[in-house]
Amino acid sequence: MNGSFDISPIAILRGITPEEALSHTDVLLNAGFTAIEIPTNSPRWQQSVASLVKRFSGQGLFGAGTVLHVDQVDELASLGGKMIVTPNTNPAVIRRGRERDMMVCAGCATATEAFTALEHGAQVLKIFPAANFGPDYIKALKAVLPADVPVFAVGGVTPNNLGQWLAAGCAGAGLGSDLYRAGQSIEQTRTQAQAFMEAWRRFHD
Repeated sequence: MNGSFDISPIAILRGITPEEALSHTDVLLNAGFTAIEIPTNSPRWQQSVASLVKRFSGQGLFGAGTVLHVDQVDELASLGGKMIVTPNTNPAVIRRGRERDMMVCAGCATATEAFTALEHGAQVLKIFPAANFGPDYIKALKAVLPADVPVFAVGGVTPNNLGQWLAAGCAGAGLGSDLYRAGQSIEQTRTQAQAFMEAWRRFHD
């Protein structure tokens, strides 16, 4: 994937503010996360990403989610971000992310979208919304995908069902509202992060 980081799973901090981003990211990194996504519909997302890149350089992979436009890719690159996560399959965004030497996790739902994303350079496929499809859908989709393509489940992944997605063939998952909700306490983030990482380690033990 990108560099030496194992990006599984990805922490999605949707709605976080720059004033909160550093403290919550510190908790996540200490819990074992190595990839942090700040969605572009979060308040002043650019400031949050820039602060993470500056404070935690070398400790993880930091970038933006809900990346919909090429100019957002360019803006992220100017901030030092190294990862883009999209909710859809946009060839222009995928190509620009690769041109900018980023890890591109492209959102898709169907086999057609998945192969389109791969054709334009996506390194990771994000099945979204995963809960609407279920683990059996992942198994079926992976049967036609190249074996070495990492597939991530996003949407509806919890500490209780993470193992089901991994057993279905997912290399990882994007963890959103069951990990972080806008405005929650640092203690809540710590509790949820530990629960997810315990589930992750149980599967891999």
